[in-house]
Amino acid sequence: MLLWVTAVVALLLATAAWYRAGRLARKLEALNQSYWELRYDFTRLRSQVARLDPETEQAETPAAAPRETVAFVSLNSIKKKG
Repeated sequence: MLLWVTAVVALLLATAAWYRAGRLARKLEALNQSYWELRYDFTRLRSQVARLDPETEQAETPAAAPRETVAFVSLNSIKKKG
């Protein structure tokens, strides 16, 4: 009898966890969608401001910094010796 009670409680807990994980996944998807909408709106508005006042775009943009190139590093050179 105790085995059946334990199995039912475990099943109820698993169902509750599954439901909660689904809710969290939907919330995460909504947050992700909102983030990308805000990024799109920000970029669109920034380009509109740049068209209205091109001098501010040049003043806000820092001088182009030289980019570092990433060279291939083999895994053998990273391995610890010893």
